[in-house]
Amino acid sequence: MKTYSAKPAEVDKKWVIIDAKGLVVGRLASLVAMRLRGKHKPTFTPHVDCGDNVIVINADKVVLTGRKRDQKVYYHHTGYPGGIKERSAKAILEGRFPERIVEKAVERMLPRGPLGRQQLSNLRVYKGADHPHEAQQPQPLDIAAMNRKNVGA
Repeated sequence: MKTYSAKPAEVDKKWVIIDAKGLVVGRLASLVAMRLRGKHKPTFTPHVDCGDNVIVINADKVVLTGRKRDQKVYYHHTGYPGGIKERSAKAILEGRFPERIVEKAVERMLPRGPLGRQQLSNLRVYKGADHPHEAQQPQPLDIAAMNRKNVGA
């Protein structure tokens, strides 16, 4: 029996919508990254983008367990000497773009390189409950029902 290798033209991409309200960030991100890569499909091929398109809504209502909301720090560098900047997760969640917490968590769970960037482009994250992808008829995916630990207190 030969090993199956999917070709990009044979890939069947679905649209999935996830409501992130009350979900734990890391657990949500790992399941979203798995969907983006296509590892949930029996036709998974490592070098082909065979994952689904994922829409995450209510990204501003995600939960960080423990004291991560206050203690977790995100760093970035300006490019100048001594130009390292830091922001806490609390500051980002209360700021203008709280969806960046989910985007960064998923991005860091995908492989680096051209394929990982292509798979990340199939992710859409919105801070509110509305999104412009109704025409794609996304299927809801209930992450909270998969495991009781997926929901934060």
